[in-house]
Parts: sequence; C-alpha cells; structure tokens
Amino acid sequence: MIKELIQSYTQFSEVQQHLKSGEVNVADLVEYYTDRIAKYSHLNTFLEIFKDEALERAALIQEKINNGTAGKLAGMIIGLKDNISYKGHQMTASSKILEGYQAVYSATVVERILAEDAIIIGRLNCDEFAMGASNETSYFGPVKNFANQNKVSGGSSGGSAVAVQADLCFASIASDTGGSIRQPAAFCGVVGLKPTYSRVSRYGVVAYASSFDQVGPIAKSVADAALILEVIAGNDEHDATSSQTPVAPYGQMLEDTGKKKIAYIKETLDSDGLDPEIKENVLKQIEQLKSKGHTVEPVSFEYLDYVVATYYILTTAEASSNLARYDGVHYGYRSPNATDLMSTYKKSRSEGFGDEVKRRIMLGTFVLSAGYYDAYYAKAQKARRLIKEKMDEILLSYDFIITPTTPTPAFNIGEQITDPVVMYLADIFTVGASLAGLPAISIPSGKNSEDLPLGIQIIGNRFKEEDLLAFANNF
Repeated sequence: MIKELIQSYTQFSEVQQHLKSGEVNVADLVEYYTDRIAKYSHLNTFLEIFKDEALERAALIQEKINNGTAGKLAGMIIGLKDNISYKGHQMTASSKILEGYQAVYSATVVERILAEDAIIIGRLNCDEFAMGASNETSYFGPVKNFANQNKVSGGSSGGSAVAVQADLCFASIASDTGGSIRQPAAFCGVVGLKPTYSRVSRYGVVAYASSFDQVGPIAKSVADAALILEVIAGNDEHDATSSQTPVAPYGQMLEDTGKKKIAYIKETLDSDGLDPEIKENVLKQIEQLKSKGHTVEPVSFEYLDYVVATYYILTTAEASSNLARYDGVHYGYRSPNATDLMSTYKKSRSEGFGDEVKRRIMLGTFVLSAGYYDAYYAKAQKARRLIKEKMDEILLSYDFIITPTTPTPAFNIGEQITDPVVMYLADIFTVGASLAGLPAISIPSGKNSEDLPLGIQIIGNRFKEEDLLAFANNF
C-alpha cells in the first residue's frame, strides 16, 4: 500500500502532505527509492548509493517533521550529479582521472539543500567532466533511457534525468553548461531548469567552462524545480561570480500571470536537422498558446548557424585551462608507467582522460595558442556578444522565447558517438541561452510515434525566473 502511494506522487507537495498526516514516513521513502535503484541498476544511473546514511538522516528529519521544525525540502530524496562535491563522499566527474577522490568540502548547493532537510540518496552518472550530449563519454558507461533502453539518456546529466524519469529519486541536482540539464530532460520527459548565469553558486562544482557552468534542478514538475531553485539560489561568499540579486519565493509564485507575448525563432523550425515530428509538436504547442489568448510571433535569429561554433570555441578554451590541474601529481589517477615528472604529466593525462575530454582540451589549447587566439578565441568572444545582444533585443519586445529543446528525440546508444560534429549539433537549440547567460527551462511536450519523450524550451529574461517558472507551470 505504501509503495503504491509513493509511486503515485507527481509533485513534492503531495509527499509533504502525507508526511505530515503520517500516512508515509521518511524512512519509507528512502527504502522505496533504494529498492527501485537496485531493481533498475541496469539503467546505470547511480554510481554509488548512500543508503545507511540516508536512513540515519531519515530518522532525524522524521523527528523534525513530528515536532514541526522541518525545512522546506524535508523528505525530498535527491540524487547528486557526480561533478558536485559532497564532503566525505567520492566525486569523480565520471572520469578515471579522479578515481578514488573524496570531496574535502561540500558544494554550496549541497549545504543549502541539506540545511532544508533534503536527503541525498547517491551519486549520479554523467558524461566525463560534463562533456557530452548522450552520457556515453562516462568512464562508467552510458546511462540507458527508461523509455527505451536502446536509446541514450542525453547529456551530460543523463543519470540525473533518468533517475527522475524512472522514479529512482524525487529530483536531482545537476549542472548545465550548454544544455546539460535541458537536453536530457527533454529526452527523458522531465522538467530541467538552467537558471540565469550567476543565480546559483558554482562553489564546489567541478569547473568545465566557468563563464557558462550553472547548477539547476531536474524534477517531475515545474513546482518542484521552483522550490529547489528557491533553496539553492542566492549570493555566496565563496563564489565571486554569484549574483547579489535577491531570491524570490519561486515556489509560491506559480499562479497564471495572464496573457503573454511570445517569440519563436523561425530558423529553429526551418532547420534541416529538425526532426519532422518535433517540428509538428512545436507548431501544435504554438497554436495551443494562441488559443489561450497569448500572442505568439516568429522572429528571426540570424546567428543560429554560429551558436554551436561560438560555444565550442569558448568552452573548450575554458576547459583547457580548468582541466590543467588534473596532472597526476596533486590527486586522482597517477600512471604506474611514469618514470619522471614529464612522463607523469603526459601518461597520467593520456591514460586518465577519455577521448572526448582530450579532444576538447586539445581544441581549447589550439584556439588559445599564439597565432590562432585572434582568429578563433577573440572572434568567438565577439560573436558571443552579438548573440547575447540579439537575444536581449528579442526579450525587450517579448516576454519569452520558445524553441524545440533538441533537434531530434533520443537516438540509439552508439549511433552518433563516433561523429563529434553530429554530437555537438545536438546542442544547437540550447547553447544560445547559455551564451547569453539567460534562464531557460525544458518541459515535457508529449511523445513521438515511437513513444519517445519530446521537450519544448522556454527562455526568459535575466533574473526573471519567477516569470519563467509561472509561465512554464501554466503551459
């Protein structure tokens, strides 16, 4: 009976209600999710489970619920992407080079969810160092999509999306550099939110591209994503780039806010690479919005063909710098074949990093090198400015921009991994918001003829997550 009850939950408010009434207790939730994780271990979502620790926390949190002192997330079972530090626990960024590394401090987002009585159930598989669009670059193997186990989960937060999709935890905390929350959320039929750049502290999150990386939630509902954002957002003295803009009570601001003016980027729907069923789905959603009284108009975004190139030049340059610290000397993997300092660096990095990470480090080093810096990196920075200004210009006239989240539904495992260009183009619709630092959310938008989930992306104004979440909640 309790199992069926827990299985029926679609948003966290239902869990809270039953925890208060005593129909369910926190230990029941931990047992339910750890049992499901074991049952669906073949999906390869979790790299490690913290069952004993979770049960200990469950007892303490249950006591708080009983005496009315529990936090906002009391009883929420959360999975943590394996690039976010949790003190005393392993964190590998799904890479051999960090094998055996144990975090010596917790990320700010971890401290904040724990302070509100969430329970972290385990570490979630992801693309190595968050570099990938299919969760196939992980040292620990690909994550399988729960809708069809021959399909990819999306990346880089594939484990985080499938864990929510397959009901292995209630929500997950992940990171998004160019679509790493939104793309897998679309492939898995769940909600994925990338907040405004600097809205959430990056302290304790493994750096990939520091001017893009942002932490956000993957959840079953927009309401749950809003509640989690309310907890994790805000200034942090440990992250100089985190914004001092006040945090709104997002979870309480989800009412319908009336008729909106919405732009859709016509180049996204005219794109040759767009799956016909996704195009049909988005056009149907546009008509539905119009029927509800919203104004929906096409706008031109002439830089669409340049966003992927701009994104990959800048992010690989930042990755080249950020990943220089993984050298076989300080921590993590050290090659047993090394004979001196130089061979320690060369062999540890060659053996410790996977192909995709090495590809991006080399590309980033190339675009930063003498003779090529101006031709590539400096030019990409100028292109980023133009893209940002164009997105801002559209959002001066419109409340939101909508696009497909992805050009295709989830593809077969192994189908595209050998072609980096095809893989990079999987991010074509998500990287624009990342380049501009804007908040964006992917919400489920039905299924295609093969029963695979589809997603639609909504982009909002900087630091206006309350408007974005309210609109997405009522979509």
